[in-house]
Amino acid sequence: MKQLHRKDLFGWSEFNQERNLDFHSVLWVREQGNVLIDPLALSDHDFKHLQALGGANIIVITNSDHCRDAKNIATRTGAKIFGPAGEQENFPVSCDRWITDNEEIVPGLIAYQLEGSKTPGELALILENSTLITGDLIRSHVAGELCLLPNAKLTDRALAQQSVTRLASLSAIDTVLTGDGWPVFKHAGSALKHLLED
Repeated sequence: MKQLHRKDLFGWSEFNQERNLDFHSVLWVREQGNVLIDPLALSDHDFKHLQALGGANIIVITNSDHCRDAKNIATRTGAKIFGPAGEQENFPVSCDRWITDNEEIVPGLIAYQLEGSKTPGELALILENSTLITGDLIRSHVAGELCLLPNAKLTDRALAQQSVTRLASLSAIDTVLTGDGWPVFKHAGSALKHLLED
């Protein structure tokens, strides 16, 4: 796994040929138990790295299209799986906890429910006020710029834009770690605001 913009954050990626962009997963290393977000399958090297960093206690899945390898990793590590409450009735993976809007998942990690995306109640996560971790709705197909899911995949563009407006109002955000596409490590608050102008 690669270290990200903080010493306690790591990530790993997989290139998707169909979309010509990377899919990403995030590990937050914390004394009270590590948190994985939208975990892709881990190579042997990365699994050993995860174990060396303390394993995994919690896996957060932002939406049903990002279940990825969560079930297998949970089995191997004993981690609990948390999913979006908006998809509770039809979620493809059994979850130990359902996350609602503005819920503190663990101290320092707040969930925001997004509307208008391709799945109901998609989650975005704010880590210690300054790092936004996204699933599908907010992404980056061009380095340094954020974009929304294509209109054809949105269930309601106006609601999606309202969700982005809400996140953009959080003035302390400086980094966006996207589930799909490029991360924006600096000045991401400005990138969020620019996204609303498109």
